[in-house]
Amino acid sequence: MRALVVVDVQNDFLPGGALPVPRGDEVVPVINALLRRADLVVATQEWHPADHGSFAASWPDSRPGQVVDLDGLPQVLQPVHCVQGTPGASFATGLEFRRVQKVVRKGQDPRVDSDSGLFDQGRRHDTGLGDWLRTQGPDEVLLAGLATDGCVAATARDVAALGFRVVVVEDACRARAPEDGDRAIEALRAAGVAVIRSDEVV
Repeated sequence: MRALVVVDVQNDFLPGGALPVPRGDEVVPVINALLRRADLVVATQEWHPADHGSFAASWPDSRPGQVVDLDGLPQVLQPVHCVQGTPGASFATGLEFRRVQKVVRKGQDPRVDSDSGLFDQGRRHDTGLGDWLRTQGPDEVLLAGLATDGCVAATARDVAALGFRVVVVEDACRARAPEDGDRAIEALRAAGVAVIRSDEVV
């Protein structure tokens, strides 16, 4: 049995969004093809309160890119994005959402950011995705989405740590910067995560 985890394919991460991943829209048709080859499909969704501590707007005289201490953890400040209930937090138009069986929301605690679909950066909150995967018992977990060098890599590492065979579908992901994406892929391979292209998913 094969599970597919679609990571953060939301409007704010697409071109024209608040925190766009270059060419992020290109993953949608590739992911739609993968959806038809998976037995289980779960999507992660950043779902921030408007005053989230990762937003530069929440810190006086600050700007995106600055690093602050957020409740004991270093945090790179970001533009306001994926605010609960806003169009930017919605899944990408064109994504065949009817095939998604479960949505896992993350980033709801304003005191800590959440890259992984399983835990926040401080591992203070568990989204329940790990328990769901254990209950379903897939033989293989495919990952796709945004961004390769951020939430996809973090989610892949945490799913692999649970003992699952994890496969990142490289052409179903996009990176914030090409060189960072290449480094993330190399690190995942070194950690035992398989990396393939969508045409290799049979």
